[in-house]
Amino acid sequence: MSGQTTAKELVLLHGEIKTPPLSQAARRESGRLLRQVQNGIALTMPHSRPMPGIGPRCHELRINDEKQTWRVIYRIDENFIVVAHIFSKKTQQTPQTVIDSCKKRYQEYDRRT
Repeated sequence: MSGQTTAKELVLLHGEIKTPPLSQAARRESGRLLRQVQNGIALTMPHSRPMPGIGPRCHELRINDEKQTWRVIYRIDENFIVVAHIFSKKTQQTPQTVIDSCKKRYQEYDRRT
């Protein structure tokens, strides 16, 4: 036994991380950070912050792009990293509509699994 852990699979419930709308640099950065999360690395500010208002183990990944800032809402499950939403953030506070849609997507996902 090598002692290595298997990377958690990425599950996208909504949206895609692609170019466009993200720049190539932002897409690469989001991929790099998500791979770290998949490999069990706990990210902290400025890259990620907890989102307890959405649910337990939920976080907001922060990606700075050329002209805007992107957010990836994800949850760390036992075997998966579950992405509920990808959006361009224009204000300091996460819009309530995003929070509500993420909660709904996680509830639907949990019912199916």
